[in-house]
Amino acid sequence: MGAGPTTPTGERQLTEQGRERKQQLVDAAMKLFAERGFAATRISDICAEAGVAKGLFYWYFPTKVDLFDELVRTMRQRLRRAQADAMSGEGSALDKIRAGTEASVGFIAEHTHYFALVEVERADPAVADTLKGTNRVYRDDVVALIEAAQADGDVADGDPRLLALGVLGSVSSFGSAFRNGQIDLPADELAAFVGRWVVGALRA
Repeated sequence: MGAGPTTPTGERQLTEQGRERKQQLVDAAMKLFAERGFAATRISDICAEAGVAKGLFYWYFPTKVDLFDELVRTMRQRLRRAQADAMSGEGSALDKIRAGTEASVGFIAEHTHYFALVEVERADPAVADTLKGTNRVYRDDVVALIEAAQADGDVADGDPRLLALGVLGSVSSFGSAFRNGQIDLPADELAAFVGRWVVGALRA
């Protein structure tokens, strides 16, 4: 079935083939959730799209909500990796905020279907807690950088949590406008614009 022994915490250690099969299910679910919505997509639909037997689904995911959680976790890791890569060569905390902002906008532009799905599904109580948890992770990352930039004297005094919400709100709003065709700019130009916008707002 592509899975190995369990860890001390009870989680299965997956072989390479097992990881590929699991990712097949996640990718299929992503496509169908974006097309039909979470509630309207059945487990059997996901299995048919992935080309696997239904029993294999339950080998990896007890429920459809667990699969959604895995999808969100995977995308969160990818976004944070993109942010970390962008910030790795930067010096000051404010420079890192700008670079992370630009990477975030670029990532959203590259994965429009996923972020459109998230925007729609926030109201579904079955997955709302998962999405709230992801929001907290992003907010805490930005708060830490803003506190460091304030200590450097590069960002105006103010509640770091409120300032972080402003950064995240800018990324989300511009990303949503890009997805909806309201912005006629290439993704890289938009990312650079939002990076400058955020830095200018934080310095005010």
